[in-house]
Amino acid sequence: MLTARRSAGAFVAVAVGVALVAASTLLLASGRPQVPDRLARAAVLVQSPAAHSPADPFPPTRPWSSAVATELAGRLAGLTGVVAAVPDRSFYAQPLVEGRPPAADGQRQEAHQGHGWASSRLGGLRLTAGEPPRRAGEVVVDAALGLRPGAPVTLLTATGTQPYTVTGLVDAPGVHVADEVAATLAPGVHAIGLLLAPDADPDRVAVAARNVVGDDARVLTGADRGALEPREDARTRWIGLQVLTATAALAGFVTIFVVAATFAYVVGQRRRELALLRTVGATPRQVRRMVYGHALAVGAAGAIAGLLLGAALAPVLGRLLIDAGFEPATFRVRYTIWPVAASLAAGPLVALLAVGTAARRAARVRPLEALREAAAEQRPIGRPRAVTGALLVAAGVALGLATATADSAQDGANFALYAVMALVTGATVLAPVIVGPVVRLLCPPVRRRRGGAIGLLVRAGAMTATRRTASTAAPVLLTVAFAVLVSGLVQTSTAVYAAGRLSVVNAGWVALPDRAPGLSDQAVAATPGAAVLPTTVFVNADAAPAPIRPLTALGVDPAAFTAANRALTVLAGSLAELRDDDTVVITASAAPSSGLPTEPYPVVFADGERVALRVVAVVTDDSLPGDLLLPRAAVRAHDSSALTSAVYLAEPVDPPAGARVVDVATWAAEADQAEDRLVWFATLLLIGVSAGYGGIAVANTLLMAAAGRAADLRLVRLAGATRRQVVRLVAAESALVVLIGAALGGAVAFAGLLSIRAGLAEQVGAPVRLVVPWPVVGGVIGLCLLLALAASVAPTWRLLRRRAVTEPAG
Repeated sequence: MLTARRSAGAFVAVAVGVALVAASTLLLASGRPQVPDRLARAAVLVQSPAAHSPADPFPPTRPWSSAVATELAGRLAGLTGVVAAVPDRSFYAQPLVEGRPPAADGQRQEAHQGHGWASSRLGGLRLTAGEPPRRAGEVVVDAALGLRPGAPVTLLTATGTQPYTVTGLVDAPGVHVADEVAATLAPGVHAIGLLLAPDADPDRVAVAARNVVGDDARVLTGADRGALEPREDARTRWIGLQVLTATAALAGFVTIFVVAATFAYVVGQRRRELALLRTVGATPRQVRRMVYGHALAVGAAGAIAGLLLGAALAPVLGRLLIDAGFEPATFRVRYTIWPVAASLAAGPLVALLAVGTAARRAARVRPLEALREAAAEQRPIGRPRAVTGALLVAAGVALGLATATADSAQDGANFALYAVMALVTGATVLAPVIVGPVVRLLCPPVRRRRGGAIGLLVRAGAMTATRRTASTAAPVLLTVAFAVLVSGLVQTSTAVYAAGRLSVVNAGWVALPDRAPGLSDQAVAATPGAAVLPTTVFVNADAAPAPIRPLTALGVDPAAFTAANRALTVLAGSLAELRDDDTVVITASAAPSSGLPTEPYPVVFADGERVALRVVAVVTDDSLPGDLLLPRAAVRAHDSSALTSAVYLAEPVDPPAGARVVDVATWAAEADQAEDRLVWFATLLLIGVSAGYGGIAVANTLLMAAAGRAADLRLVRLAGATRRQVVRLVAAESALVVLIGAALGGAVAFAGLLSIRAGLAEQVGAPVRLVVPWPVVGGVIGLCLLLALAASVAPTWRLLRRRAVTEPAG
């Protein structure tokens, strides 16, 4: 039924869709947690007890205290086959170059970490020059810093700058100090590595280790040791997983949409051929099988081509994801079986799903009715199609209401995406009915004047061939709807969050880290203001089987914090009582009961020590960017690596080493800068998928339309129109199609953005200004228009030139 030319559009759509699915699934399959290089030589790793947090998919583990870790390591070292049991200690330490931390570009977390020299055995780290550190003030550093043994170096630690002497060099980021110094700087231990004898069986050693540690640890071997990868890498990998999943899902949806539109258009064009087949005896079932068979062939061929393309693109995309921050530097693409099988199955499955409606429509063609039908088809849509479209629109409206009442921005964004999918599909199904009123609105009747004949023909053609107009406008509708929704969502939510941060801070300036993960105590002392020193504490630590829950505690000066925080609302007690190291202020959700608790509030600190705190006040949940308030001295006493996230200032000051001072508006805009960069990259990726597919569909549909209208265009030429006038007619028709699709797509996206604005306003409790991404709107519509003109005018001009050569001029 379909020639290779008519099948090309569907083949390209399937191939591109499968390529995206293949690349995405290969990247997803490769995104397994990796064993950190510095722990790779430890065949068995013992991890401290896991914690659980609904708000954080990668919570930290509850540390052992130094005494517990030492005692546990001694017992593990006595197991058969174990050569050494090494507690791994990590703390913040960063070398300064010319008085400042090195440039942050390309740095990994290890560049900000210090370890005891004993930990170097867990990764097989060896000196390239010099000797190990043996006493306080000695350090081994990365050879990439350009230092030599015996040279002085200044380390920026949580307390401030400290002078050290380089005793050795290694080919790895980070610094290593004497084990006694590391025990002071990092008393809390999260892992113990076991070095085994050459003939030892890791699985047997793991079983013996589990008998030693019981329920107070996890014993890991093989690939399971990837659970100890840095939390930042795990979070980055998780973000990449969400982006790849969204890309694959959108690619699948758009592929089905484009292929369905392609087959629907082709079936509409070939109604007379189908009628002839029915006339010579073909049954509806045979016609349906023919359409399905062709779709299966196109899907299978597209799947093979897409798989090869996706497999070739996967390493390139993997490198782009690493550079963009969606995958950690340790990410590597691995070719496994299930992505290949899924991609090969995706092509035929997508094609069969997409062609279902077209096959049923082809089977319903009546021989005599189709043979009598005029070239300009004008049939109302059937009742099943009308019901389906109405249900899809209703589902989109319901999802829009869910967006407006969502409890979180993430849920709202998901609901909005599903709502637009439903509305786009519903609008496409109902498009033959919608096109007429839209054309009347956009193209009112014109009077005869210079160029009026073309306007009359364009309007009449769109009005009398609503199915053809709807099919060619559908890809533009899809492209504009998703591009405007995604970009508008990002811009609106970014502005809201920045305004929300400004509304709760009473300060004119903010001191922020510069090329460092946080501010040291020395930097805080040089920038007097309201400082926030965050740390992680753990509750329910001894209340088995209740889960261990991590909480964010903020070390503050109560008076300064109260003055700088406009959102602070005390429900019970007084912040003035937050003085002693055993006092705490908790949020209402962290309180075990309403009112001021009288029972001690036990927590485990970063050093593994369990302390019963006295609750002196309870505040509302939106009062704090965390769960607890502690005296700053209490946080520093138990967490020697805690770094201050920000200092809120009334006046600007000269920034010390590792700090910079910005105005509060800049701070509000930069607070989520890293996340905003990732969001924008994901936005561009999703817009690229939808706009790329839209371009393919627009070009494909209009190319088929131009080829199918050869007889109509020849008739216009015989009526006296010049070639230039015919080309102008085709260009005007293409522009009208783009305008119709853009109007419908913009309306769908605007409905989604209104729902998002309502949801954000509900969450922040204040009016939200809707940000319409006009540059994106203009760019996407311009792209669609350019592709539409190229796909329709070029073949028309070629067709007319060919006729001019073969026929005498008249």
